[in-house]
Amino acid sequence: MRMFLVDGNPKGIVTAEIMNWSGHALSAPRERLPEVLQRPEAKRTGVYFLFGDPLDASGRREVYVGESDDVGKRLAQHSKSDEKDFFESFCIVTSKDQNLTKAHARHLENRLTELAKSAGRSIVLNRIEPTQGVLPESDVSDMEFFRAQVEIILPVLGYDILRASAASRLAKSESEDEVEPAFSTAGAASTALALRLRAAQRGMAAEAVLVDGEVVVRAGSTADAKPDHASNPVENLRNSLVEDGSLADDPASGGNLLRFMRDVSFSSPSQAAAVIYGRNVNGRTSWRLKEGGQTLKEYQVSLTEDVE
Repeated sequence: MRMFLVDGNPKGIVTAEIMNWSGHALSAPRERLPEVLQRPEAKRTGVYFLFGDPLDASGRREVYVGESDDVGKRLAQHSKSDEKDFFESFCIVTSKDQNLTKAHARHLENRLTELAKSAGRSIVLNRIEPTQGVLPESDVSDMEFFRAQVEIILPVLGYDILRASAASRLAKSESEDEVEPAFSTAGAASTALALRLRAAQRGMAAEAVLVDGEVVVRAGSTADAKPDHASNPVENLRNSLVEDGSLADDPASGGNLLRFMRDVSFSSPSQAAAVIYGRNVNGRTSWRLKEGGQTLKEYQVSLTEDVE
């Protein structure tokens, strides 16, 4: 992958390409839109994403997916619309060889919107379900390859909205009766690591799986309902989990515990542990391996002991 900082600023206009891929991606903050509109790729057919700022510590953000035979013109229209006031940054994906047609773009818009919704990492604001259109079989194959490259390039640009959460991937692997769930990331498989957390004084007990840097806290795990010192980010994330039904009062605890009603993905061991304790904690010392009892930190250190 090749990335280029147009003005030397990683938070400015950034372009990205992948070897042997005809696509070209450009991301920028909203205030740089006038400059982007002057660039040649803004006058091409393609798909685009409008991104709001992260809403909470989970990183979820509002997103709108669209397509146009002149993406720059469409973005200019959106910038004047009260309905699209939410977006603070955007990304356009076009073709370097200009062989991307309106029908191709409609197919991509449909597939990318589906992926964003199923991934559950964002709030997709498309009110009307994009139609896929009709393409020859060979074109569908080409566009599915194109779409797969977009899935790779968006997280590199800072927008991880298309990749299914570890929780949903875990559920899928278990539904396929895998004994030891394995996950594929950019072509490489990684094995899930079973974890547990116990806090006897508080009565909390949690089980989780670590995979690809994410921690999936399993349904049925419990968290402290009355933390002593909840920091704002932790409290906000806990509140959002209560609001969406992921965390609920555990009647059997007399109001002292919250129970996870479904598997929930967290971005790190510490974020998961913080939600359970209700305060900032070191997740690498709080979580232990389900088998063996080592702390996560001890286990990770042991993997590098033979490295000089």
